[in-house]
Amino acid sequence: MIAVVVLSLVVALAAVALAVVALRRTAVPAAGDAEALPADVEGLRREVAALRAEARDALRHLSVVRYDAFGDMGGHLSWSLALLDDSGHGVVLTSIHGRSEARTYAKTIVAWRCEQQLSPEEQEAVTAARPGKG
Repeated sequence: MIAVVVLSLVVALAAVALAVVALRRTAVPAAGDAEALPADVEGLRREVAALRAEARDALRHLSVVRYDAFGDMGGHLSWSLALLDDSGHGVVLTSIHGRSEARTYAKTIVAWRCEQQLSPEEQEAVTAARPGKG
């Protein structure tokens, strides 16, 4: 009987020792210890940086301004839509709706400016799409 108790105690101590070794191997490195980070974490950091750089070119700033282009029509059927990236490059699309026809225009925006004259509604859409300005 004593032999079984001693054997159980030895097995329990071995299990505790293995658990301590396993915890030491999986311990999280200190916040400032960048060399101790596994290579896959560094790969993830590079991937996040690449995604951020790619997102700068995405048309992710947008604004829609709806309005009545003609005084005799209601319902705000005309609209101007600004689609811009972080640098202010993109396009303003405008659709003017009248009683018998609709016209659509596209104007290129470079660095938050347009070579063509913008209507007040188009300028409002570009301004509202600008981060921190809308």
